[in-house]
Amino acid sequence: MKFLIVFVALFAVALAAPAGQEAQILRSESDVGPESFKYDWETSDGQAAQAAGQLKNIGTEQEAISVQGSYRFVGDDGVTYEVTYIADENGFQPQGAHLPVAPEA
Repeated sequence: MKFLIVFVALFAVALAAPAGQEAQILRSESDVGPESFKYDWETSDGQAAQAAGQLKNIGTEQEAISVQGSYRFVGDDGVTYEVTYIADENGFQPQGAHLPVAPEA
Protein backbone atom coordinates (compact mmCIF):
# COMPACT_ATOMS: atom_id res chain seq x y z
CA MET A 1 0.00 0.00 0.00
CA LYS A 2 2.82 2.40 0.85
CA PHE A 3 4.48 1.90 -2.52
CA LEU A 4 1.21 2.70 -4.25
CA ILE A 5 1.01 6.00 -2.37
CA VAL A 6 4.62 6.82 -3.26
CA PHE A 7 4.04 5.90 -6.90
CA VAL A 8 0.90 8.03 -7.15
CA ALA A 9 2.66 10.98 -5.48
CA LEU A 10 5.61 10.77 -7.85
CA PHE A 11 3.32 10.41 -10.82
CA ALA A 12 1.45 13.52 -9.70
CA VAL A 13 4.75 15.41 -9.65
CA ALA A 14 5.35 14.33 -13.23
CA LEU A 15 1.94 15.64 -14.23
CA ALA A 16 2.45 18.98 -12.47
CA ALA A 17 4.60 20.48 -15.23
CA PRO A 18 4.05 24.21 -15.80
CA ALA A 19 1.20 25.15 -18.14
CA GLY A 20 2.12 25.24 -21.80
CA GLN A 21 4.67 22.46 -21.55
CA GLU A 22 3.39 19.06 -22.57
CA ALA A 23 5.76 16.42 -21.25
CA GLN A 24 5.86 13.21 -23.26
CA ILE A 25 6.27 9.84 -21.59
CA LEU A 26 9.55 8.41 -22.85
CA ARG A 27 9.49 5.23 -20.78
CA SER A 28 7.00 3.63 -18.42
CA GLU A 29 7.50 0.13 -17.10
CA SER A 30 6.14 -1.65 -14.05
CA ASP A 31 5.92 -5.11 -12.59
CA VAL A 32 3.77 -5.68 -9.52
CA GLY A 33 3.57 -9.01 -7.76
CA PRO A 34 2.15 -10.21 -4.46
CA GLU A 35 5.48 -9.84 -2.64
CA SER A 36 7.43 -7.35 -4.74
CA PHE A 37 7.16 -4.52 -7.24
CA LYS A 38 9.28 -2.38 -9.48
CA TYR A 39 8.65 0.58 -11.73
CA ASP A 40 10.65 2.89 -13.95
CA TRP A 41 9.45 5.95 -15.85
CA GLU A 42 10.88 9.01 -17.57
CA THR A 43 9.34 12.04 -19.22
CA SER A 44 10.65 14.39 -21.89
CA ASP A 45 10.93 17.30 -19.43
CA GLY A 46 13.69 15.63 -17.44
CA GLN A 47 11.64 13.94 -14.73
CA ALA A 48 12.17 10.30 -13.89
CA ALA A 49 11.62 7.81 -11.11
CA GLN A 50 12.45 4.21 -10.44
CA ALA A 51 11.93 1.97 -7.45
CA ALA A 52 11.91 -1.66 -6.45
CA GLY A 53 10.38 -3.07 -3.30
CA GLN A 54 10.11 -6.42 -1.66
CA LEU A 55 8.38 -7.80 1.41
CA LYS A 56 10.72 -8.90 4.17
CA ASN A 57 10.00 -11.32 7.01
CA ILE A 58 6.85 -12.59 5.30
CA GLY A 59 4.28 -14.07 7.66
CA THR A 60 5.87 -12.73 10.84
CA GLU A 61 5.02 -9.81 13.09
CA GLN A 62 8.11 -8.08 11.67
CA GLU A 63 6.80 -8.19 8.10
CA ALA A 64 7.84 -5.01 6.30
CA ILE A 65 8.37 -3.67 2.83
CA SER A 66 11.83 -2.56 1.80
CA VAL A 67 12.09 -0.12 -1.10
CA GLN A 68 15.11 1.29 -2.91
CA GLY A 69 14.67 3.91 -5.56
CA SER A 70 15.39 7.32 -6.96
CA TYR A 71 13.64 10.23 -8.61
CA ARG A 72 14.75 13.35 -10.42
CA PHE A 73 13.09 16.57 -11.50
CA VAL A 74 13.97 19.97 -12.88
CA GLY A 75 13.35 22.69 -10.30
CA ASP A 76 11.96 26.16 -10.95
CA ASP A 77 15.57 27.36 -10.95
CA GLY A 78 16.37 25.12 -13.95
CA VAL A 79 18.59 22.80 -11.91
CA THR A 80 18.03 19.04 -12.11
CA TYR A 81 17.68 17.54 -8.64
CA GLU A 82 18.08 13.84 -7.94
CA VAL A 83 17.22 11.92 -4.81
CA THR A 84 18.10 8.31 -4.08
CA TYR A 85 16.42 6.64 -1.16
CA ILE A 86 15.85 3.57 0.93
CA ALA A 87 12.51 3.15 2.69
CA ASP A 88 12.20 0.26 5.10
CA GLU A 89 11.51 -0.58 8.74
CA ASN A 90 14.02 2.17 9.62
CA GLY A 91 12.02 4.87 7.80
CA PHE A 92 12.57 6.97 4.68
CA GLN A 93 16.28 7.66 4.12
CA PRO A 94 16.82 10.08 1.22
CA GLN A 95 20.19 11.21 -0.13
CA GLY A 96 20.90 13.97 -2.62
CA ALA A 97 23.55 16.59 -3.24
CA HIS A 98 20.99 19.33 -2.49
CA LEU A 99 19.73 17.82 0.79
CA PRO A 100 21.18 18.90 4.14
CA VAL A 101 23.15 16.31 6.09
CA ALA A 102 22.65 15.91 9.82
CA PRO A 103 25.75 16.55 11.94
CA GLU A 104 27.53 13.62 13.51
CA ALA A 105 26.16 12.77 16.95
